[in-house]
Amino acid sequence: MNDLAPMDKPGPMGGRCELETNQMEIFLKENFDFENIPSEYIVQGVRSFRVGRLPSLQSLDKDLVINFPSETYENPFKMTIGEIQKWQQSYVVYAAQDNDLSIDKEFLKRALQGQSKDGDEAFRMKFVTRISTCPILMEFDAQVISRKLEEDWPNRIKLVSVTGIDFAGRKHDIQDIYTYLTNWSNVYALDPHTNQPLVYGGRDFCPNRNVRGLLNTDRLSYDLIRMARLRLRACDYEGVQIVVETGIGLGVFAGRQIGIDDQTRSFTARAIKKVLEEDGSKYSNIRAVVFALPIFEIDESTSTYNYFINIFENEYSGSIPVLIVDQDMHRLTVAIARQGFLVSELNPADSHGVFGEYWQNRGPAVEEKLALTTVGLLVQHHIFNDKHVLNDNNYKFISMGDNLPVHTGISTPSSFLNAGYLLQALQQRLGWIGTWIIWIFLCPFNRKRDDDHIV
Repeated sequence: MNDLAPMDKPGPMGGRCELETNQMEIFLKENFDFENIPSEYIVQGVRSFRVGRLPSLQSLDKDLVINFPSETYENPFKMTIGEIQKWQQSYVVYAAQDNDLSIDKEFLKRALQGQSKDGDEAFRMKFVTRISTCPILMEFDAQVISRKLEEDWPNRIKLVSVTGIDFAGRKHDIQDIYTYLTNWSNVYALDPHTNQPLVYGGRDFCPNRNVRGLLNTDRLSYDLIRMARLRLRACDYEGVQIVVETGIGLGVFAGRQIGIDDQTRSFTARAIKKVLEEDGSKYSNIRAVVFALPIFEIDESTSTYNYFINIFENEYSGSIPVLIVDQDMHRLTVAIARQGFLVSELNPADSHGVFGEYWQNRGPAVEEKLALTTVGLLVQHHIFNDKHVLNDNNYKFISMGDNLPVHTGISTPSSFLNAGYLLQALQQRLGWIGTWIIWIFLCPFNRKRDDDHIV
């Protein structure tokens, strides 16, 4: 990535995002009459709001130009109401059609408004993928990306919102604990009246000291494979050519406090490796996968980046080339889109099903940062885009046991289907790293560099 600046990890979005939250609130208020509703919440701790002018309303002038973050900003990201409407119309949901999950349209419509119940319903949301066109307004350095209306690259970015397994011990996701921890009753303090995990502060379980969690590894592996297979198939169906992934549920939700985070990261990497090896040759559109895994740990050996390197260097036999890099996923995604490729970016979503969830809480989570740096609130939030988010005609179901169809119905320029052309273009943008992609794609053995890794 020779011509991409390193990620600014301790920068303005490295923690709480006061300025960026205020900026988004003002932008929404000035352009769409956004205002919070006093004492009303979508889910616990998530403030509800109303908007006086929905961007999806046909009465708005489609040629009306909206400038982010403001009309007075010197080099804003420009977009029109007509563009926003097209991005909203691209919204689609893919859910697993497996018998053990019982996901149907009625459930999805409730869940996407934050009405999924604790336990089983929250668990089902792990097997739901939401996708839409979703331009990036800022990278994680909080610098606004200047965009003129004639530039088409924002229309080539898809945001893929998925929910990971929660080992942090939360009341809403209690089914994750029951399903994957065989000794949960020893791991957590129990309510003497119910013999269920005791809830503190209305949300969290309290782990007992010096008790390590024991995983049902067979079930964990099986479900992680289903989750990865679902989102990658959904990306392929939507015509995505380059998939940009990040760690889902591999930070605070990986279970460090109960001693299972290393296993969680390893099983997650193994799962997507297996899916790429089994399904990669059947994809109609996906040509490469990039893992954006920034290293924040002082000890790099404990980083998610290192776990993925170790797993993929162990005889990866897939036909899809893989790049693992310590970099800002926004920066990667924008760079790829500017080269003319349809690219997806992963959003670690909450099991409540509400886009951005706690975005107004000035918190440090990745999902909230995505709400502040993309048009995701306008496109994937049910209040801003109720017309499409809550339209069950946009809900599609995939059986994980089905074979991939030969054709997905997506029209892809023939030049993009030529792997050599695609990888050559990546090389031009990403420097010598593109050469390593081509080398591994054409040769049946692994190579690596010390900084970034292709397998």
